Amino acid sequence: MLSPRHETGPPDLTTPEGFAAFYEEHIDAVLGFVTRRVADPHLAADLTADIFLAAMSSARGYRPDRGAPVAWVFGIARNVLSGHARGLARESGALARLSGRRLLDDEDVAALEERIDAQRAFRELAERHAALSEPLRAALDLVVLDQLTPAEAAQALGVTQATVRVRLHRARRALGAPGSMTARQMEAAR
Repeated sequence: MLSPRHETGPPDLTTPEGFAAFYEEHIDAVLGFVTRRVADPHLAADLTADIFLAAMSSARGYRPDRGAPVAWVFGIARNVLSGHARGLARESGALARLSGRRLLDDEDVAALEERIDAQRAFRELAERHAALSEPLRAALDLVVLDQLTPAEAAQALGVTQATVRVRLHRARRALGAPGSMTARQMEAAR
């Protein structure tokens, strides 16, 4: 199977066979993108399905001359995840208005302590990563975690390649990583 990086030509997303091939080629990358951003496996599966449904719905609008299909689907993925986050925020606000604040119970505290202990070596990196502005974090995550090229990340973010490179430089400088941060280090920091 070809990786998203080695596509030989634009897929014909308007046919069932073409979209099926596109799905098979990109499902692992999209699922990886989603699972790095949500903790619930059922939610990850649902969001991944939503991403491909959105891609199927907008397949006729895909323009191969504007970039790689992988960058196009990552742009859709970002929009679906943003929509989901906005929905969670609305739901959370409604629940807060209805029920007030929820306190942590003993199980919640124990789970948090276990998680903190498991990530002790990467806590500082995780805090600096979380403190990055959304544009810096998005560029860094797309290039380092999702392994897109800066050009593909630029397309997914809707900015120029130069902007992505500047954001990468600033993010790495803020994280104190003069060289390249590995995906393993970033994954462990989550």
